[in-house]
Amino acid sequence: MATASGAEALNFIDGRWVAGTSAQVAAVFNPATSEVLASVPLAEAADVTKAIEAAAAAFPAWRRTPPQARIQYLFKYRRLLEEHAEEIARTITQEHGKTLAEARAELQRGIENVEVACGIPTLMQGYNLEDVASGIDELMIRQPLGVTAAITPFNFPAMIPLWFLPYAIACGNTFILKPSERVPLTARILIDLLNQTGIPSGVISLVVGAKPAVDVLLRHPAVRAISFVGSTPVARYIYAEGSAHGKRVQCQGGAKNFVVVMPDADLDMTARIVADSAFGCSGQRCLAISAAITIGDAGTKFQSAVMDIATRMKVGNGLEDAVQMGPVISPASRQRIEGLIDQGLKAGGKALLDGRVAKAKADSSFVNPTILTDIGPDKALTTTEIFGPVLTLDSADDLDQAIEILSRSAYGNAASIFTTSGNAARKFRYEAPAGNIGVNIGVAAPMAYFPFSGWKDSFLGVLHGQGRDAVDFYTDKKVVIERWPKEWSRKF
Repeated sequence: MATASGAEALNFIDGRWVAGTSAQVAAVFNPATSEVLASVPLAEAADVTKAIEAAAAAFPAWRRTPPQARIQYLFKYRRLLEEHAEEIARTITQEHGKTLAEARAELQRGIENVEVACGIPTLMQGYNLEDVASGIDELMIRQPLGVTAAITPFNFPAMIPLWFLPYAIACGNTFILKPSERVPLTARILIDLLNQTGIPSGVISLVVGAKPAVDVLLRHPAVRAISFVGSTPVARYIYAEGSAHGKRVQCQGGAKNFVVVMPDADLDMTARIVADSAFGCSGQRCLAISAAITIGDAGTKFQSAVMDIATRMKVGNGLEDAVQMGPVISPASRQRIEGLIDQGLKAGGKALLDGRVAKAKADSSFVNPTILTDIGPDKALTTTEIFGPVLTLDSADDLDQAIEILSRSAYGNAASIFTTSGNAARKFRYEAPAGNIGVNIGVAAPMAYFPFSGWKDSFLGVLHGQGRDAVDFYTDKKVVIERWPKEWSRKF
């Protein structure tokens, strides 16, 4: 792959690969091996400003490029992503830690967003009506905003940037990606492949930096829109700061996702799906199930089945065959997760399966599957986003009580139910206060042509990522009302 010379040059500005100019250097680690993959001088304010200026300069010509011409770059991009899929997946696994199978699936989800964005000549269409009054016609057209940016997290280095990038540029905007400095190598491949399509300089940019880089994006007057995915405290900051500077902002925050297991559910199938949701990607996904509520006599059999699966899961380097779960992102993350497990046990909980690795090395990022019970719906751990391979089990007398328990959560990203009852499923779908609902689905991840929803503290904004919401987010609506009197035509 033709990229910058050396692993350090991770900023792409005005069609060129350049190294960050900050004295602050970030090391990119393989969390499974502790190997240093790259040493990255971070972008400082001046670097980000150059990227914004290049994007602003490229915008006038790009917005005048017909949509049908813009998507030709995306058609080429899709082909390149598929040709380099294995390379991208391995890079994801190396810098994030998830298994190779999970990395491949992540990339496929990202490619699906490129495919949907290729429909922009239809998706971006407006509408019109003749004779809103005598001889007067009215139409609504969509126009691109200008410079847009996305600040993306470590847990999906390929998929989440592709929630935003294809739609932004297909709509005629220019786009700056600021990935997590923990996982910038995947982003480098994504941007390099798009550059290989021949897309004009300045339309896409990549800056790898920390908070100073983010603050420039939030405050620079040329940046019109900001997309963010990450923790809720940071989402609040991004939303408040970006909005205060007049930007359109969408912020996907944290999550605490519940599953309700009804007595009539297929408990063996349910246990397999819930285990995959709770422990897949080491629990580091915003749609992971982290709290299960069983109804009535479902508890004992479900607990036994999910315990059996979790106990037998093979944990290790995601590049190795048969490994089912990799490490968490860093030793600091492991320590935080183990601290939350300690907190839950000290509050009266019991560890049915304790995934803390005894005498773990200080640089270890491994946490094994953990199952806790007797936490109680009123305890802090029930409402805390753990973001690790930890599943808590609780029980309720009926579906009403279960919905009441999950309604207490400040988050509203996802909730699922397992049942064979259509009545119970409809009640849950109707009443559960979350933006993504699963019915016999463990990870309720919307397809690319639906919005990635989220409620309460899990989302700040109005328009979500993906699908038609993305088109609305990345365009301004302009209403034109026009009249052409006959007497004017007689002059020519």
